[in-house]
Amino acid sequence: MRAGAWGIGRYIPDHVVTNFDLEKKMDTSDEWIRTRTGIEERRYAGDDVDTSDMAYGAAVKALDHANVKAEDLDMILVATVTPDQPFPTVACMLQDKLGAKKAAAMDVSAACAGFMYGMITAKQFIENGDYKHVLVVGVEKLTKITNWDDRNTAVLFGDGAGAMVLGPVEGDKGILSFELGSDGSGGDHLYQGADGLVMNGREVFKFAVRQMGESCINVLEKAGLAKEDVDYLIPHQANIRIMEAARQRLELPIEKMSKTVHKYGNTSAASIPISLVEDLENGKIKENDLLVMVGFGGGLTWGAIAIRWGK
Repeated sequence: MRAGAWGIGRYIPDHVVTNFDLEKKMDTSDEWIRTRTGIEERRYAGDDVDTSDMAYGAAVKALDHANVKAEDLDMILVATVTPDQPFPTVACMLQDKLGAKKAAAMDVSAACAGFMYGMITAKQFIENGDYKHVLVVGVEKLTKITNWDDRNTAVLFGDGAGAMVLGPVEGDKGILSFELGSDGSGGDHLYQGADGLVMNGREVFKFAVRQMGESCINVLEKAGLAKEDVDYLIPHQANIRIMEAARQRLELPIEKMSKTVHKYGNTSAASIPISLVEDLENGKIKENDLLVMVGFGGGLTWGAIAIRWGK
């Protein structure tokens, strides 16, 4: 029996920050940001809301959607690079907040590819028969580590959380194939320095355009599927030009690609589940649809999943 999604949920901070708001704080413009990234606005969490709080908000909704009680969770995996503190982990803090007393808990650090790493880790436990219910959360409070003096990166990031409850699913549904990868030699292209996030935009762009497309093709081949079998693409919401490159590699019409980067910016590990929730609520994803999810991030890391939607 395969592992698949039982329920999903998300937490989006209320505070909206537009490109015009950022124009007042730094040497940038709405046109410069939109034409290079596709971002129009993003959400910032308040000082009284930390990473674990957002994770909890998303997790409660995912559990409700899955009709699973917190006390029935076997494991909690939280993908984040912006924990409340070095330890205890966000996953342990979330376990306590939820009252998931029997759940093992740990954080996964794979930057923007973190949710893919979390899903595949959950898959192994479920398909081995060791666990039945695993909660995976992608959550970031990137405003904690943003370098506000670097206009090239400060305009990109937002805060938020997305969660998924995974469990065994029937028939041909669930995770059909996956790819995870890393290239530590590219670590200096995207990292957290003393002053916050540091990114070599040119190098990250080249890496992402190549790897996103390759990973999408690879997971389809592993599943014995073709481009025309894909119903919907959910790429990491980092940059519209990178996302478009992945879509074109799959030869998909534009309406078959998730696009929320204009509303939420780059939320790192949270971006794919945040988009998934929005697309499901808007009716863009239907039962039995074949989805391809693909992400890339610091490390350098990447991951892709082909999943047949439904429980």
